[in-house]
Amino acid sequence: MTSIPHPVAPQLTIGVDTHLELHVAHANDQLGRPLATLQIPTTPAGYAQLLAWAHGLGVPVAWGVEGTGSYGAALARFLAANDQVVVEVNRPDRATRRLKGKSDPLDAQAAARAVQAGQARVVPKAGWGQVEMIRCLRVARATAMRARTQTINTLKGLLVTAPAELRQQLRGRTATRLVQAAAALQPGPITSPLAAAAFALGSLARRHQALSAEIDGLTSELERLVATAAPELVARFGVGHDSAGALLVAAGDNSDRLRSEAAFSMLCGASPIPASSGKTIRHRLNRGCDRQANAALHRIVIVRLRYHQPTRDYMTTRLAQGKTKKEIIRCLKRYVAREVFAVLHQLHHDNPIPAA
Repeated sequence: MTSIPHPVAPQLTIGVDTHLELHVAHANDQLGRPLATLQIPTTPAGYAQLLAWAHGLGVPVAWGVEGTGSYGAALARFLAANDQVVVEVNRPDRATRRLKGKSDPLDAQAAARAVQAGQARVVPKAGWGQVEMIRCLRVARATAMRARTQTINTLKGLLVTAPAELRQQLRGRTATRLVQAAAALQPGPITSPLAAAAFALGSLARRHQALSAEIDGLTSELERLVATAAPELVARFGVGHDSAGALLVAAGDNSDRLRSEAAFSMLCGASPIPASSGKTIRHRLNRGCDRQANAALHRIVIVRLRYHQPTRDYMTTRLAQGKTKKEIIRCLKRYVAREVFAVLHQLHHDNPIPAA
């Protein structure tokens, strides 16, 4: 008697185009054939609906999610918590959009195809550990620092056009003493340009002081978190809490998502990019990737060039070989990236993040 074979559930690759209020998902089978498209709200119920929809179509093998660091962050965390394989997908390039058009279903389908073709392979950041805490505080401090800079610039600019007697009273002071003196002004009733200028200068000065206090509080918490999350990294020569925080945020809580120290170097923009053509064989600097991490590597190198004798000896040797200072700094940033990756790899091995 001949048995009837049972149908095999298709293996799905699902692409998701993410937005603030709605996500659009598209499923392909293992042969790349389109199966279905779904639109969901960006709520826990919507994420559960999406996962149930995928299991109803077949067996989800991988999810390609756009914007895992912004609109797709919550969905990526939800899928990872439910043992799904999530891959970070970049939006389609402009040439592809010009040829095939632009819509949410088309972008979701392109995300699924990018995963199946192997063009998208990056595991997104986990976003549920100490590094995510550091990232949040760094964002808050960065905005406060920009606001403080804008405030002191506005205060100095307003002082230029202030009445002569007020300008004479405050001119020639350092920024710190200017803020202190302006905050202590007592304009009284606003009945003249002099009183109005004094009132405005005092308001700006007190705003500057409040922002400074806010920045100090955020910095204190950041130093505590960074020292707890990566004491071995902070202990490295020239690596301060701010630089360590930037490098930790670049790697993420799940630093094991980085395949090698070369991948981490590329992420930090410290790897050379081939720029050869014809008879010209050369490399250029990598001006992409995480610029805050790149700036952190640069600060570490500059500190070591000033105070670290082995680094100073390396500079002297390479200058004698005909290398320029920019080329040597680029090489040193690459070495520091290798050193930092080794520390991060050991930290993850010793303290793996728990499942969400």
